[in-house]
Amino acid sequence: MSRTDGEVGPSGTDHSGSGTDHSDADRSVASPVIGAEGLTVSLGGVEVLSGVDLEVRPGELVGLVGPNGAGKTTLLRALRGSLDLDAGTASVGGDTVAGLPAKEIARRVASVPQDATPSFEFTVEQVVEMGRTPHRSRFSGPDATDAAAVEEAMDRTAVAQFADRPVTAVSGGERQRVLLARALAQSTPALLLDEPTAGLDVNHAVRTLELVSELVAEGKAALAAIHDLDLAARYCDRIVVLSDGAVLAAGPPEEVLTRGSIREAFDARAAVTEDATTGAPRVTPLPDLREGAPTARVHVVGTGTRAATVLGRLAAAGHAVSLGVAPSGDAAAATAREVGAEPVLVPAFAGVNDDAREAAAERAEGADAVVVVGEPAAGNRAVAETVPPARRVLVDCGSLDGAAVGDGDVVETVGEVVADADENPVGGFRFG
Repeated sequence: MSRTDGEVGPSGTDHSGSGTDHSDADRSVASPVIGAEGLTVSLGGVEVLSGVDLEVRPGELVGLVGPNGAGKTTLLRALRGSLDLDAGTASVGGDTVAGLPAKEIARRVASVPQDATPSFEFTVEQVVEMGRTPHRSRFSGPDATDAAAVEEAMDRTAVAQFADRPVTAVSGGERQRVLLARALAQSTPALLLDEPTAGLDVNHAVRTLELVSELVAEGKAALAAIHDLDLAARYCDRIVVLSDGAVLAAGPPEEVLTRGSIREAFDARAAVTEDATTGAPRVTPLPDLREGAPTARVHVVGTGTRAATVLGRLAAAGHAVSLGVAPSGDAAAATAREVGAEPVLVPAFAGVNDDAREAAAERAEGADAVVVVGEPAAGNRAVAETVPPARRVLVDCGSLDGAAVGDGDVVETVGEVVADADENPVGGFRFG
């Protein structure tokens, strides 16, 4: 199960699909199934990984995120024993990979690569049967246990319908599911997945991660490189951010996926908000600020989702935004906190008191423009009236003087107000 049905997040995720509660206490007692300590790898004389520490315990799905070239695939290859290490150790099932025969490693950890198109036209069923190779002697054929494992793997990944089709004849997304089925048939306690949703449509991407979550609920340990940060936040118990071959951050999604870490790892601006449906962090990439584009201090007067939308758009445009007065549990208040704004808040249903009104009025007076969203109540009307009409931008507000616009035009209009101001706008704001 994903974290969409009310399960607790990374600090005690209940993967309730199997009826097994893998709490933090359970995981802290269990020994790591996948581990790296000081792991350092060079390829072609270039250091790709440097001093990586990582653990994945039974009942845990850990996501690897980071930009292209950060070392995610190299780390997965090192953990399955496909690369020589310059320093440190990689371990599976409590033993260092370097000390295990290849067949024993394959009994402990199964891999799902990004793409591994067979050179020969094996059928889908034959490819899935290859997952049973570590459990058989060199000259023995499949037995009933092998057949049952293959059948279950194909059923769980919804590829049984393609069983007799050449694997070269299925689509890229279908082939990715075949590779996952092969890994499931391998019947290992651990999974290494390299972009398991690559090439999948939204429906099958979600189904794939739901299946991985079910396997984790049954006690497997899974480490997955995932490029979609929203999916990683939704499904992973913990996230490890790789940047330039080193661990930049590691921990629960809500602690790791921050504007600062995304800026440092991906060199990108982003807004990080809470997904209203899943409760997980939601990452929205933002364009870089245009050189010479006016930035200003903008105070927003308003509440609710519309004010939240206006706040987000203004922040995305590079303006330093503030909000007030708003109830502490309001959607606009939540967005203000998530985009690094400066909200003036009061308890829900408490009304605007004198201290809050004065604090918000101070922010409005110091702003280059004030955006009023909706008809303000008395306390917030006084805040809006702190500035002259020439500095007001009105969204669905007809009781005040100022530039009346739709919320889709608010950024452009604020820019015009700033450009027309007698004083230079306050610049230097950095978002994300």
